[in-house]
Amino acid sequence: MIRRILQTLTLAACTTLVAAQTFPDKPITLVQGFAAGGNADTIARIVAQGLARELGQSVVVEAKTGAGGNVASAAVARTRADGYTLILLTGGHAVSAAMYKTLAFDPIEDFDWISMITRFPFVLATAQDSPYKSIADVVRAAKAAPGTVSFSSVGIGSTQHLSGELMQAMAGVQLNHIPYRGGAAPLQDVLARRVDLMFDSVTVTKAQVEGGKLRALGVTSQERSPFMPGVAPVRESIPGFEVTSWTALAAPKGLPAAVAERLRAASFKVLSDPAVAKQLEGTGGQTSPSINGLEMKQYAQSQVGKWKQVVRDANIPQQ
Repeated sequence: MIRRILQTLTLAACTTLVAAQTFPDKPITLVQGFAAGGNADTIARIVAQGLARELGQSVVVEAKTGAGGNVASAAVARTRADGYTLILLTGGHAVSAAMYKTLAFDPIEDFDWISMITRFPFVLATAQDSPYKSIADVVRAAKAAPGTVSFSSVGIGSTQHLSGELMQAMAGVQLNHIPYRGGAAPLQDVLARRVDLMFDSVTVTKAQVEGGKLRALGVTSQERSPFMPGVAPVRESIPGFEVTSWTALAAPKGLPAAVAERLRAASFKVLSDPAVAKQLEGTGGQTSPSINGLEMKQYAQSQVGKWKQVVRDANIPQQ
């Protein structure tokens, strides 16, 4: 019996080794959890094209939408860890870990983290004809009349929402959160001055700022964004404030080491390609390949911890 078990284990190990050495020998699926044509879908397709070139196999992007990306994450976490199913995770993955009491997957431990893809800030903006010319104006008004200054978001528990909650906590003010169900409504209502402020990506805000319809009060990154170099970081007005969202490539937990390394090396080559970097800049992000999977995993863990603290401090009900 023991001999049979050892033979079985040896055979399995040899099979895994051969599979890793020949990887990939069939098409790969890259799952993303948001609507076709959106930012995550666009980034996934850019990355998929690059990986296909590097790996010599087609990489097909598949959308599994729902629950802010959680449907896709749950599906991939249950998939065989052979490298043929990957997932593009976003900063919302860490926010979900903070906002949900329970998930059908462990947001950190159920994945093998391959590499960060992009990092990008949000922009704090108001209508061009708004009375708020600076963050200091916003803070003064909010302290003088708590709850009267409003900010929009694409939904309760979104990164945009929690960015506003973090600002409230760090500036010592009370703002009025106006949640929407995504779409263009948050932007339109800020432009119409039905809502005072918004946090959103460079891709959503930049054209409106350059067109003279929005006034950018600050970017949420630690340093100025190369996409909006004339806009100072929020932290210059609210010390310590920083929100940087991200996208990352991951796989189900348990990838053979050789497969993980092959995918990581391919990802690094893709992200080092100036043409790919330029394409990704079009989505408002800067390429930021990880040195190794542990580096990406630790970053994701730190983001989960950060947003859990914001949810606790703001007394946001978990879903």
